[in-house]
Amino acid sequence: MRCPFCGHEDTQVKDSRPSDDNASIRRRRFCTNCGARFTTFERVQLRELVVVKKNGRREPFERDKLAASFTIALRKRPVEAERVERVINSIVRRLESIGESEIPAESIGELVMDALASLDQVAYVRYASVYRNFREASDFREFIGKLGTEE
Repeated sequence: MRCPFCGHEDTQVKDSRPSDDNASIRRRRFCTNCGARFTTFERVQLRELVVVKKNGRREPFERDKLAASFTIALRKRPVEAERVERVINSIVRRLESIGESEIPAESIGELVMDALASLDQVAYVRYASVYRNFREASDFREFIGKLGTEE
């Protein structure tokens, strides 16, 4: 594995252990060139997923982008990181088990919306405001009004 600090291609594993959720392997590594230490995670990938955007463009699915969406929506919210990680792993497993290698971006967005609705209502509204492209305050009022009737 390439060192993220100096780019040297010879790094060594010092320690390996399962992650907290047993969905990945956590490896502590060090670079033989610069001596830097870093952590990597190894996860099972059942298939290569491609996201089909609304404009028809295709790009590889990136778990990190999914995690970033959760991080932004949940910023400064009282939700445990382990819970978020379990939800992200669940979404990725669901996407991989669909049986299709091409997944519409809207499907991923709806899975995120569903997950955030159960994790934190404020994060749910934050994500919805971007995902559903709210333009003015009335869009928020309308969306929040629907929330009150769904419960």
